[in-house]
Amino acid sequence: MSIHSTAIIDPNATLGKNVTVGPYTVIHAPVTIGDGTSISSHVVIHSYVQLGTQNKIHSHVVIGDLPQDLSFDKNIETWVSIGDRNILREGVTIHRSTHPDRPTKIGNDGYFMAYSHIAHDCSIGNHVILTNNALLGGHVEIGNRAVLGGSAVVHQYARIGAYAMVQGNGSVGQDVFPYTIVGGHPVHHYRLNVVGLRRGGIQGQHYRVLEQAFWQLRNGNRDLSNLENTPEITYLRNWLLVKSKRGFHRFAVEKEDSKIK
Repeated sequence: MSIHSTAIIDPNATLGKNVTVGPYTVIHAPVTIGDGTSISSHVVIHSYVQLGTQNKIHSHVVIGDLPQDLSFDKNIETWVSIGDRNILREGVTIHRSTHPDRPTKIGNDGYFMAYSHIAHDCSIGNHVILTNNALLGGHVEIGNRAVLGGSAVVHQYARIGAYAMVQGNGSVGQDVFPYTIVGGHPVHHYRLNVVGLRRGGIQGQHYRVLEQAFWQLRNGNRDLSNLENTPEITYLRNWLLVKSKRGFHRFAVEKEDSKIK
């Protein structure tokens, strides 16, 4: 391990092999940091944080501070759980959960750009990208490979499905269907996230079935039983079975269509 002499690390914190810690970083306990993780200068990792392997934590990141919830009892032991190979750029903040049995959770291979914020009780999938200044309220759920543009904000309890993309400066107050692009003011669903799907290897017949699903959803039909059982449709069906707490953003319409579906 390479630990700078000015770093302050609680002796009860657990650091894996080949962990590096930069100047003036503070690590509390109980904290677990996995092998090969790099932590830059002026980082603060509060108690009750689990970090996986090969994460890269840039300067001025704060992980595990108290949730911004006025009803939270600070004496309760609640956690932040972060997977492997994530990149947290400058100034990222991640707060611990409000429930002892359910941590604020981040999966693997995420890229969280400068000054993005992940609030208490959020659940973030794998390969998720938050662009600069993206802000998540409490209890937000984001599926695998979703992307939030710069300064996008997400209301508490909203869900964003896998492979979805949110336009920069978008204000998400309701659920976003998987595989779609949303944007505008107010936010609407526009079309499938073609580029994201292609990058994820969803092409050919799998893509064509998603096209059918998109048009059915746009027309208000959430019964997808008529569609081929691809992995993407199975995920979409299961996602729709979860009761929404915020409702769903509407679909954009063509200029000649005066009725929102």
